[in-house]
Amino acid sequence: MGATKTDHFTEQQNAMATLAKALGHPARIAIIDYLLKVNACICGDIVNELPLAQPTVSQHLKELKNAGIIKGEIEGNSICYCLNMDTLQKLAHYCQSIISTQQTQNNSCC
Repeated sequence: MGATKTDHFTEQQNAMATLAKALGHPARIAIIDYLLKVNACICGDIVNELPLAQPTVSQHLKELKNAGIIKGEIEGNSICYCLNMDTLQKLAHYCQSIISTQQTQNNSCC
């Protein structure tokens, strides 16, 4: 079987692309903002906060969880969601390395 296009890139490049894709929808950013505000919550709380149907919110939560941006723990009949700081630290480190490299190179392009 042939190689997929992602096989041609490093593990870090694929990981950052997965995170960027998961962050690529304003509803997911709104979910992250809400989790920052409340620290942890149940899916129903997010549904009440956003102008989206419950199945749509659940799909966005699934994408964020698959990317490792959020974690979910079962509490009774519900799932309590919170941010995954390990993943966010990796994202922050990657973004900081871009900024540091640009500052070091003093790039005056464009």
